[in-house]
Amino acid sequence: MTAPLFARLDPSDNVVTATRALEAGTPVEDTATTTMIPSGHKIATRDIPEGGEIRKYAQLIGYASQDIAAGEHVHTQNTEFRNTDVAYEFGTDLRPVAMVPEDQRDTFMGYRRENGAVGTRNYIAIVTSVNCSATAARRIADHFGPEELAQYPNVDGVVAFVHGTGCGMAGQGSDGFEALQRVMWGYARHPNNAGVIMVGLGCEMNQIDWLLEAYGLKQGPLFQTMNIQGVAGLRKTVELGIEKVRAMLPLANEARRTPCPASELKVALQCGGSDAWSGITANPALGHACDLLAAQGGTGVLAETPEIYGAEHLLTRRAVSPQVGEKLVGLIRWWEDYTHRNKGSMDNNPSPGNKKGGLTTILEKSLGAAAKGGTSPLTGVYKYAEPVTARGFTFMDSPGYDPASVTGQIAGGCNLVCFTTGRGSAFGSKPAPTIKVATNSEMYGRMTEDMDVNAGDILTGATTVEEKGREIYELFLRVASGEASKSEAQGLGDYEFVPWQIGAVM
Repeated sequence: MTAPLFARLDPSDNVVTATRALEAGTPVEDTATTTMIPSGHKIATRDIPEGGEIRKYAQLIGYASQDIAAGEHVHTQNTEFRNTDVAYEFGTDLRPVAMVPEDQRDTFMGYRRENGAVGTRNYIAIVTSVNCSATAARRIADHFGPEELAQYPNVDGVVAFVHGTGCGMAGQGSDGFEALQRVMWGYARHPNNAGVIMVGLGCEMNQIDWLLEAYGLKQGPLFQTMNIQGVAGLRKTVELGIEKVRAMLPLANEARRTPCPASELKVALQCGGSDAWSGITANPALGHACDLLAAQGGTGVLAETPEIYGAEHLLTRRAVSPQVGEKLVGLIRWWEDYTHRNKGSMDNNPSPGNKKGGLTTILEKSLGAAAKGGTSPLTGVYKYAEPVTARGFTFMDSPGYDPASVTGQIAGGCNLVCFTTGRGSAFGSKPAPTIKVATNSEMYGRMTEDMDVNAGDILTGATTVEEKGREIYELFLRVASGEASKSEAQGLGDYEFVPWQIGAVM
């Protein structure tokens, strides 16, 4: 099947999107293109006066910075962004989830932990409190190569989670400190980690002892801590760490996969390297997969607060209570202030690659990004790296920077990640594996080794959003059961642990 020359998303829109490069003079509805239009870019279908609204998805995506004639290319050269100002509604678009009866729910093969949580992988993690202990952690993890790990077939690996902060920051009570502590706690307790060793320097601001006290963590055979200063140097710390991992490996290897209900899945909903097709193919398909998961009693976690800006009013309409909706609005207001204080703009996104792919303003990008959340009620809104306890569709505050955002979602308990991309991506994550969905067939063909699913065939009519969503959901179950995603097969995830640094570096 051949895709039409352009796509109209709503009768009220005054732009359509080219599905391939169109030469000047190509007929488009009641007009014709006045110049060459790149694939994924917008064409005005009627005259738009200077200052007039530009509409796509039946929503405002920007204003004409000059008169735009029907048939013209609509992009950064003639579009301007303005901060949004909307009257929020709460719960006015609630669509109850038709829950699958418990005796008919899907299952996957997961690791049921002693505390009842369910993992999809079985790692031993080396978690650092500060950058000063990063080398020690890496050397401990790097010691365990394929030959030694072959003795422990049920262990997925030994991985070091190192980062660039932990000191030179404000202490207890500050946003940055508390966010980092939540990340460390989330990885220490993550069900995809069978064993954890925390490694610090000793004198850093982010004290391991404070974390243990704050979160009630107790040392045991599968949870250990140490500081380089206390152990007496780097070499001795590495040697001790290797001993501790060796003691954990047989215990971790005892874990076995057992049937677990799909309700135990928490999936991080992500997009990166977006293009104009993200909001038309892959994101709505992932949204449908999220709806299917919610009907099973599972959880989808949307994030990247700057990348729902201009679409948050659609999410508040789905909030199960005014309190949940107000929490989301509060995050938007915080980000407006945060960007202003840092002399930035909420329109900092789209990136150059996003713009090349046809996205013009953050409003347009956000409307497409929010589609990853499907249509289910918004049941909870969480701080960065806060434990996600509500089921169904939820939201977590995070920056739009993908590694930082996913780190927060995994810390919050996500045991799978699903990542849509139009420009292409080399992202992967540990301990929760990443599934990647391509928005267009051209990129999927170029980067097949990196992409798990092609949503580009939605454009040709070869499949529907719902059918592709079902395909993605079924892949959730297989990857959760141990099937390797493309990013896992390439060994990605060791360097994508990036806690969000908030506040001054001192």
